[in-house]
Amino acid sequence: MAELTKWEYATVPLLTHATKQILDTWGEDGWELVSITPGPTGEQLVAFLKRPKQ
Repeated sequence: MAELTKWEYATVPLLTHATKQILDTWGEDGWELVSITPGPTGEQLVAFLKRPKQ
């Protein structure tokens, strides 16, 4: 039986004026974007990221 991939997750607040820069930084560290949702105040976004656990 193949071994299942174990994942770790991160929840990251995104500033609307720096969204690409923030996501690029996390992407360089091996994180993959799963979803983006509005934050609790509706003024910013929240990104959900995952990467294989090491």
